[in-house]
Amino acid sequence: MYRASPPDEDLAQAHAQLLKDQSLQFDRAGFTPPEIPVWLRWIGDALEVMAPLLTWAFWIGLILLAALILFAIGREIVRLRRPPARPRKPRPLVVEEWRPDAQAARDLLAEADALATRGLYAEAAHILLLRSVQDIEKRQPNALAVSLTTREIMAMKALPDTARPAFSSIGRTVERSLFGGAPVDSDAFDECRRAYEAFALPDAWAR
Repeated sequence: MYRASPPDEDLAQAHAQLLKDQSLQFDRAGFTPPEIPVWLRWIGDALEVMAPLLTWAFWIGLILLAALILFAIGREIVRLRRPPARPRKPRPLVVEEWRPDAQAARDLLAEADALATRGLYAEAAHILLLRSVQDIEKRQPNALAVSLTTREIMAMKALPDTARPAFSSIGRTVERSLFGGAPVDSDAFDECRRAYEAFALPDAWAR
């Protein structure tokens, strides 16, 4: 028969003394679980009803995501296999002729010829230059300033290449006359007239 050893007897006595201590509680206290709120039950019921629909929605979303990935991959493959696009040809730049009205040009030449007939060659060349400047102001109102010289106007980007030779030829003659005191003879005027006529009336070489 098993007999408790002295240490076991001491342990039993300590346990018995512990049970007699009324300040300690060894029994489980009663616990009443709280009642579930009505709104929480409603949410649970709704989720339970919608569970099949949520399952379908999950799978449909997964299929759509896979389809989008496959579409992106396929589009990239098609783009890589597509032959390189031909470079577009730049549209030709339309350059404005910037020629005065033919009748207005003839009237100006007639007015200059009238001055030249009286021997006023400098005035005749000067009137060709002034009307040319007026044409520039009419087409580019903000391009000219009062302080610009004839050489500065000749170098303007706003002046078309078609008008630059005529304006330059007339401008040089007028500058030599006004600022250099050089006389303008019939040959110098004729050169200015031909330059203006070549620009304003390229198809009419009357002189």
